[in-house]
Amino acid sequence: MSEKAFPTHARVVIVGGGVMGVGLAYHLAHEGWGSEVVLLEKAELTSGSTWHAAGQITHSTSSFGLGKCVDYNIGLYSGALEAETGQAVTWHGCGSFRLAYTEDEMDWLRHTLSVGRSLGFNIELVGPEKVAELHPYYNLEGVIGALYTPDDGHVDPTNVTMSMAAGARQQGARIIRRCRATNITQADNGEWVVETDQGTITCEHVVNAGGTYARQMGEWSGLQLPMTSMTHHYFVTDEVPEFQNLETELPVIRDDKKVSGYIRMEQKKGLIGIYEKENPNSVWHDECPWEYENWLFEADYDRVMPYLEESLNRMPIFAELGITRDVHGAISHPPDGNPLIGPAPGVRNYWCCCGTQIGIGWGPGLTRELARWMVHGSADISMREYDPRRFGSYATKDWQMTKAEEDYCLRHEIPFPHFNRLAGRPIKPSPMYERLKEKGAVYEEVYGHERPRWFAKNGVEQRDYYSFKRNEVHDIVGAECKAVRDSLGIMDISAFTKVEVAGPDAAVLLDRLVANKLPQKVGGIALTHMLNRRGRIELETTIVKLDEDRFYLVCAAFFEQRLLDHLNQNLAGENAEIILRSNDWAALALNGPMSREVLATCTDADLSNAGFKWLSAQEITVAGHKLWAFRMSYAGELGWELHIPAESALAVYDALWAAGESHNIVNYGSFAMNAMRMEKMFKGAGELTNEVTLPEADVMRFAKLDKEYLGVDKTRESAKQAEDGTMPFVCAYLEIEPNGVEDGHGGEAVMLGGKVVGSTASVAYGHTVGKILAFAYIKPHANVPGTEIEVIIAGHARKGRILGEPAYDPASVLPRADG
Repeated sequence: MSEKAFPTHARVVIVGGGVMGVGLAYHLAHEGWGSEVVLLEKAELTSGSTWHAAGQITHSTSSFGLGKCVDYNIGLYSGALEAETGQAVTWHGCGSFRLAYTEDEMDWLRHTLSVGRSLGFNIELVGPEKVAELHPYYNLEGVIGALYTPDDGHVDPTNVTMSMAAGARQQGARIIRRCRATNITQADNGEWVVETDQGTITCEHVVNAGGTYARQMGEWSGLQLPMTSMTHHYFVTDEVPEFQNLETELPVIRDDKKVSGYIRMEQKKGLIGIYEKENPNSVWHDECPWEYENWLFEADYDRVMPYLEESLNRMPIFAELGITRDVHGAISHPPDGNPLIGPAPGVRNYWCCCGTQIGIGWGPGLTRELARWMVHGSADISMREYDPRRFGSYATKDWQMTKAEEDYCLRHEIPFPHFNRLAGRPIKPSPMYERLKEKGAVYEEVYGHERPRWFAKNGVEQRDYYSFKRNEVHDIVGAECKAVRDSLGIMDISAFTKVEVAGPDAAVLLDRLVANKLPQKVGGIALTHMLNRRGRIELETTIVKLDEDRFYLVCAAFFEQRLLDHLNQNLAGENAEIILRSNDWAALALNGPMSREVLATCTDADLSNAGFKWLSAQEITVAGHKLWAFRMSYAGELGWELHIPAESALAVYDALWAAGESHNIVNYGSFAMNAMRMEKMFKGAGELTNEVTLPEADVMRFAKLDKEYLGVDKTRESAKQAEDGTMPFVCAYLEIEPNGVEDGHGGEAVMLGGKVVGSTASVAYGHTVGKILAFAYIKPHANVPGTEIEVIIAGHARKGRILGEPAYDPASVLPRADG
């Protein structure tokens, strides 16, 4: 590709020259696509949000996947990148502290420590005296502890980006500055046409790395990419006399409670960054002006003054100094705060690499994963939290702004487990929403849907309770589980994705996309998985054969668009129609020993084993309403799922509730459902990710190796590794000794013989069996039933044991019960 002539074709065109776009060019080059990559930047590299970034990075994260990215980034910044490219990045490896003033903050740090141990981080929990030793100028009044991450630091954002640009160019990538893209459209042959002010480029893959322009760029292609530009301040002081003779740089301080931000040295000056927790400022609601580059806003001191004043209280040596520079710039915030990394919804080969509020901290690691996804078909960390398809059409601009402002205010709040973001809700309530709310439902949002978590009763207030420890909700969830196990419970499961595939070739399409055999008889049910070309799991789905040419697919709510894309983009001329049913149909789960007796009072269908077999489906009438009943139970009890036209759902619920009152029917929510599925050794989305193959996930009983389907070759390779004992890891099921206080939250280190052998994926207390239960990905040699292991929970080792069968009803007698 000539350096002089404007290119007319490329394999990949990346639009945007900040740390995200350049990082992707760098990593695509290292994955082998270097000479086929063109990057376009409308101004100069780093002239958007990257240039005004403060540049900190920390191992202090309780996200397992993000932790992998951060660790890679620090390795890149601290030597690897400069060694490769010969271009300085100006790394300051000063370490950092995250302070705690309350026990809730300490619990957060203990959990972060547990995750860090599983990732092999250099990380420790210390007292205030350690902070004072390494940072004698910080006012530690009220501080009770801190997380110390000595390998942390900060880096010059421009130098990092320029060094990655040099690395990309060395591998053949082309970077064109002062070239503004003006439109992106898809040609009839599926290629993408990128129009610019210098010419037009046709490409196989296009990447939106537009930063604060990304949303409006998406609109060129008819895409809704949810993000809002929020403005953030940091301030640089005059030179600090106390800094002049320091031999080593002071650690970065992250003070979430008092400063709501960070404080560090900037050469011999001080730097204070603030994320205010009220009255945040969003800008460019319609579009970011194209002429802007290196753009900053005037400082709004009134907005941040309470935190700025407290920062001077915490760093008294700053109190008499002036501010030499105020930086007030815009940063993209998606609705949930996580970046958009992956395929855009509904189209092929349009990739998002945008919406990243912490580009220096997260960027290179995430762009490495995106490059792997584009080149090889899957990333090497779970991308569920970053997949752009996690939002649906409900994410309107007004909603985006509401959620982004909420996210900004939460930037330095404690990330409690199951934290419930309430702004902009409800947006997709089910037909039972108001009825269940009246009965005490505390809801969560999944893909816009409102799903009950648990039901308030016995004087417990109907609201969220947050803690890393057991709290008021623990016993309520236990009571819901007990009611289902002993008698009867009903749950609104309308949030599940529901898709129908119909037509003469429906079975042909599905059969080459699923690893298990399709149900052969009308009314048959099969649990199966769809894979990508690396043989890794795209999603798990239940398939029901409604008719000879009609199949009904049910999967987790947040996989709705992923499922639709996977089906549509793998059509190869089949005569099949793919129909979304999620919005037209609701669903209820009726579970427990009394479920047959109660359902029988509302239907004339034969519910006996002879009339309605386990793992079968029938169209029946309940309380005068036609619906599909599936005899299956995620709780592991006798039970049915009822899939109902939305307009009939409330009447069916009311009828079942009335019929069940004499049996003490209860409503239960997702917390109880999760506890019960863990007791039954049923894997969920936390285990079945794009990181793993079917043998690694230990779900080969739901797969066949003697049929052809997408990903089967890699599945066979992985199965051979399982036979040879050479798999890198396997999903194990374990019990952990409870202490009555902390049960764990996922990501914790699993130890064998004093060495880390893996980490937990899902953890829950099994109320029926009185044990903490977990799935964990561990080294295969450790996965021997009966093996004694340890799990680091809340920073401390807890005894555990590998299990070889479900903790509850291992023979699955109860779901098959006759009557």
